[in-house]
Amino acid sequence: MAVTALAARARHVAVVLAALVLAGCGYGSLRDADPAPVAASGPKLSVDEVRIGHLPNVTHATPLVGVRDGFFAKELGGTGVADVVFNAGPSLIEALNANAVDIGWIGPSPIVNGYARAGGENLRVISGSASGGVRLVVRPEIASAQDLRGRRIASPQLGNTQDVALLTWLAEQGLRVDARSGRGDVSVVRTDNAETPSAYRTGAIDGAWVPEPTAAKLVAEGGKVLLEESDLWPDGEFATTNVVVSQRFLAEHRDVVAAVLRGSVAANAWINANPGRAKESVNGALRRLTGKALPTEVIDRAWESVEFTDDPLASTLETQAGHAAAVGLIEPPDLRGLYDLSLLNDVLRAAGRPAVTDSGLGAK
Repeated sequence: MAVTALAARARHVAVVLAALVLAGCGYGSLRDADPAPVAASGPKLSVDEVRIGHLPNVTHATPLVGVRDGFFAKELGGTGVADVVFNAGPSLIEALNANAVDIGWIGPSPIVNGYARAGGENLRVISGSASGGVRLVVRPEIASAQDLRGRRIASPQLGNTQDVALLTWLAEQGLRVDARSGRGDVSVVRTDNAETPSAYRTGAIDGAWVPEPTAAKLVAEGGKVLLEESDLWPDGEFATTNVVVSQRFLAEHRDVVAAVLRGSVAANAWINANPGRAKESVNGALRRLTGKALPTEVIDRAWESVEFTDDPLASTLETQAGHAAAVGLIEPPDLRGLYDLSLLNDVLRAAGRPAVTDSGLGAK
């Protein structure tokens, strides 16, 4: 797709979201007011506006809070923030490649796919954001992996992080599935997260491997958690959401990238110190962006499985890349140069915190 078309689409998304803000009449309960995102004020940095892309997920709480509660605006001064929301990571990578987004919050598989397909020329991972927050939720009568034979299980999109995790786990259970078609012992049905709860309700699917809050919504529909993905990882940690930037933007506007990272680190610290208020903030942001806040029991259930961390957990992303190659979605990728954690580590050291590692995959 042409750059101009992608830029137009990103602007269209922003317009649609603005309309949702005006028309939204969500359900759920928020104790605080629902203010507009904090406006820019003070001296500008090297751009008038930075375009931040993310998904409307609890696992993307950092940018949701960062925009809504002014953590980015405080660091950016007179440089504004354009908040652009996507339904899945591959679309965000497409926009980043087309210079329609500057910095994005995204899962590992789209990062790996985008980096490999561009020969390492399009993006850098500059921070972590979240770990965990992914569950396999199924119908109550399903008690084991073998009970999934002949069932329809959703993932958000072909090749996205949860899709790769589902395909990998099914193969480990001896259940054969063609990765691209989704056909096999289990039918893998690629379904937009926003549509997954209704698909479960109507019987179109029997479960889903999804991030929060979609997993919690399925539990509210009567589903049960068959598996926490964190149980599959050493120490229960794996990269769910990382922060990426286009290489062009990083080279030309390091002052802006550093400001966004300061805001991201501050937002994560506040989220971890104030979980109750953070949940309210995320719910307010979701209501603004989608027209609906989450019921209290849904966001509470979703929140309990997510860890907010600045560490990108680089070694686990490398493992996830190996999974994608093993199921046949990509060729084994060369991830050398994927990370540039220099600005993040500057921010962490300034806060008296230890640096994080790129596991030998840093840019030289």
